[in-house]
Amino acid sequence: MSAPAADTTTRTDDGRAVVAALRRAGIGDVDDSGLARALYSSDASLYRVLPRAVVRPRHPDEIVAALEVCRTLGVPLTARGAGTSIAGNAVGTGVVLDTSRHLSRVHAIDPEARTATVDPGVVQAALQTAARPHGLRFGPDPSTHNRCTIGGMIGNNACGSRALGYGRTSDNVVGLDVVTGTGTRLRLGPGTGPAPGVLEDLHRLVAGHLATVRTELGTFGRQVSGYSLEHLLPERGFDVARALVGSEGTLAVVLGATVRLVADAPVRGLVVLGYPSMADAADATPGLLPHEPTAVEGLDQRIVQRLRDVPAAVVPELPRGDGWLIVELTGDTGAEVQGKAEGVLADAGALDSLVVTDPAHAAAIWRIREDGAGLANRTSAGRPAHAGWEDAAVPVERLGEYLRGFEALLDGHGLQGVPYGHFGDGCVHVRIDFPFGEGPDRGRSAYRSFVEDAARLVAGYGGSLSGEHGDGRARSELLPHMYSPAALDLFAQVKAVFDPADVLNPGVLVRPAPLDEDVRIAAAPPLLEGLALAYRHDGGDFSAAVHRCTGVGKCRADLQSTGAVMCPSWPATREEKDTTRGRARVLQEMLAPGGPVRDWRAPEVHEALDLCLSCKGCSSDCPTGVDMASYKAEVLHQSYRRRLRPRSHYTLGRLPFWSDLVARAPRLVNAMLGSALVGSVAKWGAGIDRRRPVPAFAPRTFRQQWAQRPATGDGPRAALWVDSFTDHFAPEVAHAAARVLAAAGYRVEVPGADTCCGLTWITTGQLDAARRILGGTVRALAPLAAAGVPVVGIEPSCTAVLRSEALELVGGPEAEQVAAATRTLAELLRDTPGWTPPSLEGLEVVAQPHCHHASVLGWSADARLLQQAGARVTRLGGCCGLAGNWGVERGHHDVSVAVAEQQLLPAVRDLPDDAVVLADGFSCRTQLDQLAGRRGQHLAELLADRLG
Repeated sequence: MSAPAADTTTRTDDGRAVVAALRRAGIGDVDDSGLARALYSSDASLYRVLPRAVVRPRHPDEIVAALEVCRTLGVPLTARGAGTSIAGNAVGTGVVLDTSRHLSRVHAIDPEARTATVDPGVVQAALQTAARPHGLRFGPDPSTHNRCTIGGMIGNNACGSRALGYGRTSDNVVGLDVVTGTGTRLRLGPGTGPAPGVLEDLHRLVAGHLATVRTELGTFGRQVSGYSLEHLLPERGFDVARALVGSEGTLAVVLGATVRLVADAPVRGLVVLGYPSMADAADATPGLLPHEPTAVEGLDQRIVQRLRDVPAAVVPELPRGDGWLIVELTGDTGAEVQGKAEGVLADAGALDSLVVTDPAHAAAIWRIREDGAGLANRTSAGRPAHAGWEDAAVPVERLGEYLRGFEALLDGHGLQGVPYGHFGDGCVHVRIDFPFGEGPDRGRSAYRSFVEDAARLVAGYGGSLSGEHGDGRARSELLPHMYSPAALDLFAQVKAVFDPADVLNPGVLVRPAPLDEDVRIAAAPPLLEGLALAYRHDGGDFSAAVHRCTGVGKCRADLQSTGAVMCPSWPATREEKDTTRGRARVLQEMLAPGGPVRDWRAPEVHEALDLCLSCKGCSSDCPTGVDMASYKAEVLHQSYRRRLRPRSHYTLGRLPFWSDLVARAPRLVNAMLGSALVGSVAKWGAGIDRRRPVPAFAPRTFRQQWAQRPATGDGPRAALWVDSFTDHFAPEVAHAAARVLAAAGYRVEVPGADTCCGLTWITTGQLDAARRILGGTVRALAPLAAAGVPVVGIEPSCTAVLRSEALELVGGPEAEQVAAATRTLAELLRDTPGWTPPSLEGLEVVAQPHCHHASVLGWSADARLLQQAGARVTRLGGCCGLAGNWGVERGHHDVSVAVAEQQLLPAVRDLPDDAVVLADGFSCRTQLDQLAGRRGQHLAELLADRLG
């Protein structure tokens, strides 16, 4: 339910008063702008709740000060890490406290005690990196490990895939530094007794309710719902630190933590087991636990199929079946792991199996599991699937029976879901296609009806509403299905001891907010009219497209840890607005009623999109299929249509047009641009950063040279489609491609000069002109496609337009034919009978795949070709940072360089002179030349040089 406009205005006024008080308290990073409120209005859950202000503390004392302000003013305070909460426990109406921006240090590693002392905003993967040199690791590892924070893990009692081997977060917390809702600072650790004050009151309270605690709490490992008061029992040593884990920021805010580290086994292996169904896989799980696996994960064929549907995705080999168990085994030696694997295979009763020892293959399989929350966001019917009923757990021996009951419940409600999860712990994740798109009332009532029945079902199996993400707004209201009135009353009394004024994360666990209020998706009106792009996969609805982002936050991950492209501006700035998620949230707010973001031209929208490189990395790396490049093009189109545009749109955005004019006198233009005075004026007029050299135009275009060349060969036809960049700036690449194709036996044809893809018009949002230009190209290439002639692209970004944007902007049978006929050079050579690559034996190659190549076209054919040729290949992830016109525009230079410094520039600095930097993209080669003084080669040039 969206807040009405009047309420929003009141909150904004209140926000100004809160901000003033926070700044008087000495807190520096405070923001109540419309942009900040939009960015933090949602986490990874269904819920949209606009905060009054956002605080990003630089020191624990600022957290204490912020809480004091909130207590004084009666304003709620909600702690937040990476914002990956699926239950809605990281959104609030007051101050949202983001610890991830500044409080992100690992203060100490004690190898002897096997502990680490950390800030609450430390990313789990960063802690792993710090502990690894000591042969240690932090045990719990959620699928969001490369962006979730330790403070967030403490808040939710996060578990992850390897909790079977290493325990939950609560099992790995040694001590906490916290501030309670009363403003009391507590340093908790082993031996902390019931000192006067909060702890004495807590001790007295629990002592009076021992029977309730012993019979209802801590009954099995994944009972995460409610407060974990079992740690306060006398026989457990009254461990308050562990009891606060999983309290979801409702009792205290974490200022720092000391966590336990464990020694990691030197050898790991996977056994992947195939079963007829997920329920059959669940039935087999208890029999595998005696083999001491560190993880037993369940996967469903529907998730794997979703990955197969991503054009550029590489799906690893899996055994036969429609449900799989991924069993991880560890040991001190390979022989020990092999022995365990043989025992697992003997007891598995599987249809088929696969033992995986190759780390790359294992990583690819784990990646499917880690991306499960995103991959499951569409059902087999193509409908959006949502969190809400997300991570229930039952005792593992009842898991198969529960899954069958759960599938029957889905059928009874006319819903579909895609289950997967931590089967070794009895925990099941699922995304469900609640009908929010059928209207807010219909969607919310269907949602409520199902989750209430689901709560009764899981409680009937002795299970927990939450198995690792906490209850939040999604499940707190359902706790009476699981707990007695006595237990619920005890929770309320514990809340009163720690936070009597209900300042900390109100509406969660105690006095819960209605689970069907503030549902973001239900409040999102469709936007179907007046759009330039088709949004084919979202029913033509721009609102549905931007709501693909569920907030799982993979765009916040370290690119080097993922090998991905998305999102290159985030590591450069560490600002939430520069993540794919942040941009999606602002666009969602633009479409929501009564929010701080008004329309297409709102400054919040353009600020959020300014550092989007249109790299399309999110289109494949985001597990939910967000395509921010397309959304940005639509925003620019709607914002500037029939209005005055930025200068760079008229110059860089129409570069092919100007290049055709320059081709009449390229030497003169190069000389003019090379002069200090004319060059500076030209850069100013074009909106180019003065620090950027302007690439020289070729003295003669490729087409000018090709027109004088006789026809070649009598083999099968291949259309070498030469884009404007290659034609005007790098004709030598097109000549190399023609030579390679001829050597492969093709008769090379070059389509006419009027076949521009319109890319620069697309990236600057000039979509009416782009449709006209691209439509002409499609019509020109369609006869070739219809005749079965492959259309071979040279420049990856332009080739990707024929495979993707042509379908969105032009559409129709001809666009589909051209998209199907379009090939990269490596793809065509791969499919050429009898062709073998020239030897590259011993050659060291550092490859920077163009972002559009990696994300839209797929780079696997290139990788396979280089491997077959014998090259030693290091593939870089990330982006070069130039991204066509983006990195050239004024205001983008510093971030462009910072993006290049993530992977590309460090990789080539110490590279031997005889090594090759492979860069098919003109932008990538330009960035290399300008920032590293290194020449990049196109694959065509590399192969042509070795033809002899």
